Amino acid sequence: MAAIPSPPATDAMAATPDSPATAPDDEPRVELERFLPYRISVLSLAVSQSIARLYSERFGISIPEWRAIAVLGNYQPLTANEICERTSMDKVQVSRAVGRLVGAGLLLRQTDRNDRRRANLRLSARGLRIYRDIVPLAKACEARLLSALTPAEQSELDRLLHKLQARARDLCGEA
Repeated sequence: MAAIPSPPATDAMAATPDSPATAPDDEPRVELERFLPYRISVLSLAVSQSIARLYSERFGISIPEWRAIAVLGNYQPLTANEICERTSMDKVQVSRAVGRLVGAGLLLRQTDRNDRRRANLRLSARGLRIYRDIVPLAKACEARLLSALTPAEQSELDRLLHKLQARARDLCGEA
């Protein structure tokens, strides 16, 4: 992972080559390497990119495309809005991913008979084969990552992640 360059030093934040720039005592600071949201984001990106290498090279699909395929593999049929809700991707990402997947013949789009504005999405036979090929690769990558933890630590991590996700949902509702 490439180092993030430090901002230039100012009079208020003088830095020497041996010491990092620091904010004056009366200014709030954040040490990114200890800031939980940043650390989770960096971890998420690294894990997503490692799994993406597996399916990108072999199947030519992107991270948003894989997420759409994965959620459809478990819950199809879904609308684009439902994919957004289940993956936490924004509408533009999902729209682009769905468009590419439909164009590649991996997804089928069918207009809802009861609501013509709504389209149900399903994996095509080819999309389902790709889903079934990728799942063991993704699970193996997950197992390699989790092998750094004991089974007890894995259970605790799962419990803590559920707790943080619930709190994050609460915070979003408060905003």
